[in-house]
This record gives sequence, structure tokens and C-alpha cells, in this order.
Amino acid sequence: MKPQYFIAILFATSLYWMYLLYAPFLMVITIAALLAVSTATIHDYFESKLNSKLFAALVSSLLLALLFFAPLGYFLGSLTIWLNHLQPDTLQRVESYIHGLITTPPEYLLFLKPYLSDSFKDVNINTITAYALSIAGKIGAFSAGFLKNAFLVVVFYFFALYNGEAIVTFLKRALQMSVEESTLLARELSAVMSVVFYSIITTAMFEGALFGIAVSFMGYNGLLFGIMYGFASLIPVVGGMLMWLPFMIYEFATGNSGSAIFIAIYSVVVISIIADTFIKPLIIKWINKKLLTENDAKLNELVIFFAIIAGLTTFGFWGMILGPAITAFFLTILKLFEAQTKACESKNL
Repeated sequence: MKPQYFIAILFATSLYWMYLLYAPFLMVITIAALLAVSTATIHDYFESKLNSKLFAALVSSLLLALLFFAPLGYFLGSLTIWLNHLQPDTLQRVESYIHGLITTPPEYLLFLKPYLSDSFKDVNINTITAYALSIAGKIGAFSAGFLKNAFLVVVFYFFALYNGEAIVTFLKRALQMSVEESTLLARELSAVMSVVFYSIITTAMFEGALFGIAVSFMGYNGLLFGIMYGFASLIPVVGGMLMWLPFMIYEFATGNSGSAIFIAIYSVVVISIIADTFIKPLIIKWINKKLLTENDAKLNELVIFFAIIAGLTTFGFWGMILGPAITAFFLTILKLFEAQTKACESKNL
């Protein structure tokens, strides 16, 4: 057996066992690497100011940890306090409102009465309480899983920043890519991921602030519900409705019809239609223009927008990072093929 065949067999075997070993962490490692690529400019800034790659990686990782843990920690703490102070009469008012809506619906909802009666015939205070506790349990389970994954992402993110240059140099040698090809791949992926990362942060904060300001005028904790709406806005199509619909039902149940109608119209028109549909692509376009230079890849903002939606639909929360990364990687590979084809054609001529 030739030595190169033996080495290839050993490599394939080791690759298989490496996959089995790190399969549970592949998602978080990928996310951490993409986040490191996205925030390379921030890390370079800290490194230039601190004159230390280690401290720069530590500061960048701390900022990322605060971005993940601080809002979610505040949300979980506030949710726990709210559940502990939830009064039974509040649930009774919600139950009475739902039964009243079913038995004597408004004229414009009369056609739904048979369906409403069948769907909500078993609704009572016990089912509402059980449903509320079930939702709280699911939120707690999701939050615990998210915190675990976020912690692992931050850990791998630190190592990606601290050892990233050495890893990239090694991969260039191992894959035997030319300087032009590796530079093109790294530059375009970094450019697109930077736009995606900053646009996601900006739009989530923007839509969360819009919702938080509105509910603060209704007497609620604007900071808490603004954070919740910011996370919910990342869910395609139904994300915003998961926030404003319970508010509307609760306000109707407590007799505040004006507030209920206001929060529904405001959320649909101002946030879902104006902010999410029209302003969000403009934010991506503005960040795209500000962050990227003439030599960087300027991926169309609508392509980035739909890549984020596709990623969230396919991969869940972390899909907002994976979707654009996969799209950018695919388009960059096409450019490399195009360049190689032109080079081959020029040689034949």
C-alpha cells in the first residue's frame, strides 16, 4: 500500500471519530466561529487599544456574554416575580371575558360562534391556570437550554478570537488555497456576517423599543416587554403577535377596550408593517453601506433579509446567523468557480 493511501485512510478514520466526538457541539462551534468573523473589527479595535490579543478576546467575549445573558436574565427574574404575584381574580376576569366572547360575540364575529364554542367549551379557571403554568414551564425550559448554548457559544467564541489567526493560517496551508481565493472567501464572508450581526442587533432593539414605549404608556414595564418583543421579533411572521395578542386579550378582559384596540393596531401597523417590512430592509441597507468598503461584497439587503428569515425557519434562533452565512458562502464559491472558469478559458485562448 502506498504511504499516501495509508495516510488518507487514517485521516478519514480520524475525521469520522472527530465527528462523533464533537457532533453535540458542532452547532455552537459554527455559531461561535461565525460570530467571531462578524465581530472581527471590534476585536481588532480592542487589540489595538489593549496591545494584547488575550485581553482583547476576553473583553469581546464579555460584551457578547452581556448581550446574551443580561436581557434574558432580567426577563427570567421579572417573569418569576410576576408569576409569584399573579392574583387568582386576574385569571377569573380573563376566563369570564373568554366565555362572554364565546356566548355573545360581536355581530362581525357571529360566523365564528360555532367554532369558538367547540374550541373553548372546556375553558375554565383551571385550564387557564394550567395553560399559563405550562407556558411558563416551556419558557423556563427554553431559557435554560438557550443559556447553556449561549455559554458554550461564548466559550468557543473566545477561543475562536484568541486562536483564529493561527487556525485560518493552518487551514490555508492544509487546503492549499491560493492567496487570492482564501482572501476572497474570508473577506466576503466576514463582510456579510458583519452586516447580518449588526443589523439583527439594531432591528431587534428598534422594534423592542417601539413596543416597550407603547406598553409603558399603558402602565406596564416597558424595559421588560421591550426585551421580550426584541427576542420575539426574531421569529418570522408570528413573532410580534406572540407579544401583542396576549396584551390585547388581557386589556379586553379587564375592560380597557381602548388600550386593547390601540396595542393591536399599533403593533400591526407601526411595528409589523412599517418597521419590520419597510424600515428593517432600509436598516440593513444603511449598515451594508456604512460597514463595507468598495472591495467588500455588497450582498443585496433583500437577499440578506430573506436569508435571515429562511435561517430562522430552518434552524430556529441560531438560524439568523447560519442562514446568511450559508448564502454568502454559496455565492462566494460561485464567484471562485467563475474566476477559475475564466482563467481556464484564457489559457485555452
